Amino acid sequence: MVAQEVLVRDDIRIEGRYLRLKRATDVVLTVIALIPISVVMLVTAIIIRLDSPGPAIYRQTRYGVNGTKFAFYKFRSMYQNVASDVHEKATATFMDGSGELNRDDKNMPYKLGDDSRVTRVGRFIRKTSIDELPQLWNILKGDMSIVGPRPPVEYEIRRYSARHFLRLAGKPGLTGTWQVFGRGRVTFEEMIDQDINYLETQSLVYDFKLMVLTVPVMLTGKGGA
Repeated sequence: MVAQEVLVRDDIRIEGRYLRLKRATDVVLTVIALIPISVVMLVTAIIIRLDSPGPAIYRQTRYGVNGTKFAFYKFRSMYQNVASDVHEKATATFMDGSGELNRDDKNMPYKLGDDSRVTRVGRFIRKTSIDELPQLWNILKGDMSIVGPRPPVEYEIRRYSARHFLRLAGKPGLTGTWQVFGRGRVTFEEMIDQDINYLETQSLVYDFKLMVLTVPVMLTGKGGA
């Protein structure tokens, strides 16, 4: 089903030269970043294991470019073996535009509010986006890019219309327009617009701009879950 639907991605054609330069940039910057960040990752992994039972790394199936499945890595921010029904329901509400997810925070109405599944350490690493750092491995593997749309889960992609699949025309990213300009402040359809506009831009200069703008978002925890 997914493979057939994703054929609509031909409406967005990404230039080969841009893709090659983008891939080279991803590899070089990720290798450089891993030198100092590896210390943060090691400390984070230890604290997670001390805080609650379970592995430090959480593995999940996500959909990448052209609807290809891949193993997606994050630091575990929830208790082990929790059900996904809360997030599935929140995703459906977000996609349908049938209501706000967080009525207590008018600045972030589309970000899921207090979640009892999240651990103490999990709240902090989600707020600061530290939980996303293991995706540097996804970037080196070629599953992801530093900048791009966020990779969807299966219960999200099952609800996609043909237009929504356009966001799978390029590799998913560690950061992107939604993380910088949206992240809980925009509707699902506005997020789709941001992703499509990004994929049509195809500019390394804009990629670097988004990388730079991501830093204050991480440091301030603006929009973090």
